[in-house]
Amino acid sequence: MHDMDDALFRAVHGIAGRLAGAPVPVVLDALVRQLPKAPGLDGPELRKIAEEISVGRDPSGL
Repeated sequence: MHDMDDALFRAVHGIAGRLAGAPVPVVLDALVRQLPKAPGLDGPELRKIAEEISVGRDPSGL
């Protein structure tokens, strides 16, 4: 489980670095395409993450 969490955090961190400030739909599309499938990562949760990245925050904590 730790490996999956680490992969998710690193993927979110990478997307946040590339797409900080981008429109939510652009960030959301990248999250859907690039994040590994994981329990609890559904539409509303992905949208929250996309909104954070869109305003320039990195929700990965890395």
